[in-house]
Amino acid sequence: MLITSRDREILRLALPALGALVAEPLFLIADYAIVGHGLGTSAVGALGVAGTVLSTLVYLCVFLAYGTTASVARQIGAGHPERAMRSGVDGLWLAFGIGVALIVVGWPLSPAIVDLFGATAAQSADAVTYLRISLLGTPGMLVVLAGTGVLRGMQDTRTPLVVAVGSFALNALLNAWFVLGLHWGIAGSAWGTVLAQTLGAAVYLWVVVGGARQAGVPLTPDLAGIGQAGTASVALLIRTVCLRIVLLVATAVATRMGTAELAAHAIATQLWTLLALGLDAIAIAGQAITGRSLGAGDADGTREATRRMVWWGVWSGVVLGVLVVAGRPFFPGVFDADPHVTGELLDVLWVVALFQPISGVVFVLDGVLIGAGDQRYLAWAGVWTTVAYLPVALVADGLVVLWLALGVWMIARLLTLGLRAYGTRWLVTGG
Repeated sequence: MLITSRDREILRLALPALGALVAEPLFLIADYAIVGHGLGTSAVGALGVAGTVLSTLVYLCVFLAYGTTASVARQIGAGHPERAMRSGVDGLWLAFGIGVALIVVGWPLSPAIVDLFGATAAQSADAVTYLRISLLGTPGMLVVLAGTGVLRGMQDTRTPLVVAVGSFALNALLNAWFVLGLHWGIAGSAWGTVLAQTLGAAVYLWVVVGGARQAGVPLTPDLAGIGQAGTASVALLIRTVCLRIVLLVATAVATRMGTAELAAHAIATQLWTLLALGLDAIAIAGQAITGRSLGAGDADGTREATRRMVWWGVWSGVVLGVLVVAGRPFFPGVFDADPHVTGELLDVLWVVALFQPISGVVFVLDGVLIGAGDQRYLAWAGVWTTVAYLPVALVADGLVVLWLALGVWMIARLLTLGLRAYGTRWLVTGG
């Protein structure tokens, strides 16, 4: 097909979003590299425990970005920049409030949370130190999520890319200085990340505050607006929790199968997550474009944009699937897998490759419906697709069968999202 103006719009939003998505995991990767070099294996294990907790928090709070994107984009499309900025300010206040609540709850519970992982005494002490210091950065971290959503809603994915890259570079420099130069130990790694996240949040505040003042929007909290943002966020949180349950159950079932199966499953999951970043970039474009188009009252344009994004999702999935097949003989060597793990992994990678085109469509439709503000349907769809997945996963007697169960889950998501997108109930226009 020829590249249309609609395709160029999709790529203008998706490519910078992809860069920002790839930059985000580099925060912890930089921490791992510097801590491993300066503090040793035990500290890396402690970082792994604390990092898992923090990654889960980010994963569960991603609704702050998604919900804000949808509300801001709709008001931009409707020609109400002042309402868009009001939604953005409300989203920032909600993010800050949740961040403060996480500090209040998480600080005293940190030792108990770390104990759940069964780490050694030395690792537990380091993990609690890292986790408690990092919790101080959660308001900034969540403001970054909400601020990212504001700019995406304003059809700007380049600024989040610049902030993500800048924050990553600053994080790496501060970690190296604090850990290797000042010898602050694992606390230095945590402080470096907190400072980088907080400065990133400051950039978003500067941009949003400037836009709010230009639009004549007060910066004081609007309890009604924050409550409305919170209500929409609950549905997105349910959707996110359902996704997390699927992944946790898969890991639990793989653990039951044996050490080699668990190792192969972990590698395949990391690869799947990496591939998902590419597909999620199109979904982010879908959130921004759908919200703006519906806000402008352009239902036909929304349909056309959805068809083009589905096309991009399918072909992106095909390309990624081909890349998985092409790289399949080399992946076990990258992870230094033993023969048993290699055999399991090579079999599973066929399934990973097979479902990439389906994943491409699912990610796009998920983004489109989020952009349309159809959160309640997404929450119920998340529940029902999880229910469809669990019986198949729990009886899986091999790793390939387990990954086929994940395929069943993706097909169930394709059906629920596809049927909704085919209908008209989500095409609610106006501001």
